[in-house]
Amino acid sequence: MLPQSKIQNPKSKITIDELNRMSEEAFVAVLGAVFEDTPAIAQKAWYNKPFADVAQLHQSMVSVVRNLNADEQLALIKAHPDLGSKAKMAQASVKEQAGAGLDKLTLDECDRFLTLNQAYQEKFGFPFIIAVKNLAIIDILDAFERRLQNSIEVERQQALEEIFAIALFRLLELLID
Repeated sequence: MLPQSKIQNPKSKITIDELNRMSEEAFVAVLGAVFEDTPAIAQKAWYNKPFADVAQLHQSMVSVVRNLNADEQLALIKAHPDLGSKAKMAQASVKEQAGAGLDKLTLDECDRFLTLNQAYQEKFGFPFIIAVKNLAIIDILDAFERRLQNSIEVERQQALEEIFAIALFRLLELLID
């Protein structure tokens, strides 16, 4: 069992073996934020232990999401913040957006994000989601423009794929494979 301090605020990465030995409560405490404000995904994945590696854990969590009904999937999508906004968001989202420079937008960029976020919300009814790690602001804005042309069905699936990519990045930050 891991010390409570490492579960609540891991300074170092956790091994898969340590994760596999965790109680359900500890497992959810460590992985509950991997999918934005949806710790139930980690809770359901706990039942699939032991995991051989991060890839298997990720696939287990993705399977949990794929098995959610449409309303539950939509709730997961809606749990994500607008890009470039100053709204309250999960600490992982703050870090990811800052890593892409979204915390240092110019006034013009901020206005463009606001306009695109509004147009996207109006068309699809949920926030634009993209795994921003390793993307520049221009790449994100280009994807915004391109994806606004999609149908709602295509965009719901794209949002889930982006969520899966974000989750993998978050797992890799937390765990040693």
